Amino acid sequence: MTARLRPGIPVSIVLLLAALALLGRGDAWAQVSPGPLAAPHAALDGATQCFQCHAGGTSRKGMDARCLACHAEIGWMQRASRGTHAKLAGRECVSCHPDHGGRAFPLVVWDGGAPEKFDHARAGFALAGRHAALACRSCHKPELQKSGAAALLRRKDRAASWLGLETTCEKCHADPHRGQLGAQCARCHGQTAWKPAAGFDHAKTAYTLTGGHAKVECAKCHLAPQVATTKDVKGQPVAQWKPLPHADCVSCHKDAHAGRFKGACAKCHNTTGWKLVSRSGFDHDLTRYPLQGRHAAVACADCHDPQKAFGAKPKFARCLDCHRDAHSGTATLLGQSADCASCHTVDGFDRPAYTVAAHARSKFPLVGRHAATACAKCHARLADTPAVVAAWGVARVVLRPAFARCTPCHSDPHAGRFEPEGARAHGGGCLDCHTVDAFRPSRYDGRMHAGCVFPLRGAHQAVPCQACHAELKRAAAPSSMPADSARGRALHFDDPRRRCADCHENPHAKQFAARKDQGACEGCHDDRAFAPASRFDHDRDSRYRLEGAHRTTPCAACHVPRNDAAGRSFVVYRPTPMACEACHAGGVRDSSGIGPRRPKTTSAIPPRSDARLPLLSTREVDHESTR
Repeated sequence: MTARLRPGIPVSIVLLLAALALLGRGDAWAQVSPGPLAAPHAALDGATQCFQCHAGGTSRKGMDARCLACHAEIGWMQRASRGTHAKLAGRECVSCHPDHGGRAFPLVVWDGGAPEKFDHARAGFALAGRHAALACRSCHKPELQKSGAAALLRRKDRAASWLGLETTCEKCHADPHRGQLGAQCARCHGQTAWKPAAGFDHAKTAYTLTGGHAKVECAKCHLAPQVATTKDVKGQPVAQWKPLPHADCVSCHKDAHAGRFKGACAKCHNTTGWKLVSRSGFDHDLTRYPLQGRHAAVACADCHDPQKAFGAKPKFARCLDCHRDAHSGTATLLGQSADCASCHTVDGFDRPAYTVAAHARSKFPLVGRHAATACAKCHARLADTPAVVAAWGVARVVLRPAFARCTPCHSDPHAGRFEPEGARAHGGGCLDCHTVDAFRPSRYDGRMHAGCVFPLRGAHQAVPCQACHAELKRAAAPSSMPADSARGRALHFDDPRRRCADCHENPHAKQFAARKDQGACEGCHDDRAFAPASRFDHDRDSRYRLEGAHRTTPCAACHVPRNDAAGRSFVVYRPTPMACEACHAGGVRDSSGIGPRRPKTTSAIPPRSDARLPLLSTREVDHESTR
């Protein structure tokens, strides 16, 4: 009686029975065999075939290696980490596929009892969308068995095998893109439907669709005549997906400018609409009139509007083609009417470009401080009145101010004293004393002062001007412009002082007031220095001639300082005694032979003191009375 092996019978019993069968007669196989093999293993039935699967004894050790020796496709799947068997590596084969259960015994037990109930995700490919509704054998058929495992299948009926399929789309489906987009179909397509390609995002390509392009059908670009270079077997054009020319608009669109403008169309136009020209991208420099400065910010319609502006192609040779003359014809150069560009730039009308070099060609070249003076300081803007606008234009700028004399622009701190019509001895204008480099300091010097009522000589030439002209000590005006004149000082320079005593203190008190010149300083002193008194000659100007040792005697030995009643010190010059004994002690005749002999001392002149030389009366002899 043959025993049928049920699922779950220990393999050790199966092996034991097989070993016992080998000890008996062949006809006793039915008595010891656990049961016939399943139909796929029928060729291995029989006592002599046991060791094809069983290595020997009752152990299952080594059976997996013998299984994989026959089922090489399973070993390939495990090594490639593919399919269900790769996830079950390490489990014995017989734990899922027991045998000896009879010819009809199923070696594969399906979840739920049918292949359709199998969780396909365990095989490494989850069924979703349209794939989930397909019958198993719609895919598991010999013509789709293309993996490395399929080549290792030994069974004759390959349709019965569930192995050998690949998981990539192109192994089952034809590639309508013909390899242009690679093999990763799932990046764009899902399993529900081929169209639309829900996963495709054109923004992730090298050319993002924006504006009007986002509304264009794919075929408009990818089946366009200029790109459809191949045809299918039916003679229909094949879409060109990649690469597709897109470097510039002319790859798809006709050049409306016929090549007149170089560069990419996108610099001027955008995908929103052809007629919507991009101000930021349009390069007006490619035209015959580049837009620069303030022109770059002007709206296109302000120049090109046919009704409100100057038309599609406005004139641009002269500024006056678009702009009115803001100066009403008063802007001239060398007597000729000047175009705006002679003085202004496109950066702004209020910022003239008339340079110092250009001014040099006018009747008033700018030199010195004038070269750094703001234009508005001389070219004033007048009040906005109808008369001013009629005379000077809407700019109201005086372009030709008077310039023959300084005073039309600058205030005169001298109140006209030195103008040609004034009391100026030199007869010139401001430039006689000042330069265009600066009003201060003046170049008025001693040489020019010689023409005044008080010529500067001697030490007076080194005296600072403000020592005599006190007005120079007051704060000066910030500038010589009329607006600042009220904050300045008047510089009339009309000092009436002429005599020494007008400026200098008399150090002699009234000692020389009785002289004929009433003690005038210049009688003894010159203007080079007060001391020594270069004009005083003791022999000529006094009654006491200096002879002998007196010629070398210091003045201070005879003329000593005293204090007046107010306590001020002065040197006594008169009256001075002339008798020898008034100055010399007796007993020794001095080298001059004058005076009595006296004991020899280190000096013939005794020490001076107020007690030794009392204040002399006017009755005493005066040797300073000849003048």
